[in-house]
Amino acid sequence: MANHDLQASAKKKQRSVWSLVVMAVAMFGFAFALVPLYDVFCDITGINGKTSSTPAALTENRIDTSRTVTVEFVAYINQGMKWTFTPQVTRMDVHPGETHKIAYAAQNLTARASVGQAVPSVSPGLAAKYFNKIQCFCFNHQPLEAGASAELPLVFYIDPDLPDDINTLTLAYTLYDAQPTDTAQTQ
Repeated sequence: MANHDLQASAKKKQRSVWSLVVMAVAMFGFAFALVPLYDVFCDITGINGKTSSTPAALTENRIDTSRTVTVEFVAYINQGMKWTFTPQVTRMDVHPGETHKIAYAAQNLTARASVGQAVPSVSPGLAAKYFNKIQCFCFNHQPLEAGASAELPLVFYIDPDLPDDINTLTLAYTLYDAQPTDTAQTQ
């Protein structure tokens, strides 16, 4: 009888081990799928603050002069990026539908050529789909020679269909080092 109890106990332990292995694999699979699921959720709800990565077309020139929206411009530099990067205008009041041009100033502070890439986000996140960039330095890598400076243009408009409860939005760019890592130094 004791042998039968030992066998039953061993089978129970084996089932527990297999259950734990299956749960660990399921949790790993869920964690792996979480990022794409989150991206889909953000795209559907519009809460991610991501703006389009392609130029917008100015379809009609419908300007809502009855409304003013404040747009704030912010710049961040990713750690390790040895550039200065600032908006030339930090705040602007616009009428939805009006086209505006501003610029960000960038300077490479290193003694070698460098490449930057700016990634935009808008807050509140719901406003991102109403912020339209006709021309933006963020669409391309920005190469700068050692010590060089550049004016990086942005042409944008706010869609007149922006919800009425959004009166202020912030466009923030984070500048990242986009220097290719596989380039060979020849000298």
